[in-house]
Amino acid sequence: MGIRRLNHAVLYIRDVERSVAFYRDVLGFREIHRLPNAAFLRAADSDNDHDLGLFQIGAQAADSPAGRTAVGLYHLAWSVGTLTELAEYEQRLREAGALVGASDHVTTKALYAKDPDGLEFEVSWLVPLDRVTEAMRGELAIAPLDLTAEILRWGPDLVGMS
Repeated sequence: MGIRRLNHAVLYIRDVERSVAFYRDVLGFREIHRLPNAAFLRAADSDNDHDLGLFQIGAQAADSPAGRTAVGLYHLAWSVGTLTELAEYEQRLREAGALVGASDHVTTKALYAKDPDGLEFEVSWLVPLDRVTEAMRGELAIAPLDLTAEILRWGPDLVGMS
């Protein structure tokens, strides 16, 4: 018995139209189903029924105190196939004013961003398992991400671990 993957996540958001537009236009999600105050979205290369549920609770909703004064979820992480795709997302997130950070975690190259409600998420590329060395496994580090250098190291078309 074992868990295979995260099937979907559900977020409480202020405005369903605004959030659908963000996840569609910036991250490439497709709207699958709509209710009056909810939407269900699928990531571009996903075979899930839906990957993200968005439930509108209104403009009066307070920001989540998770991580500051309450326990809660820190972020969701989605992976991309190549470092070229990660670089394209970096540009899209930057243009949307959503990018808040980028880190090199040795075997994971990660971008961090916030959606219109300030909910943080990650878009990452994972070094393929057959390229991970014992030295890399033992190295727990967080360094600034240099995507240009990583593309030179791993190549623009190497498909990362899914």
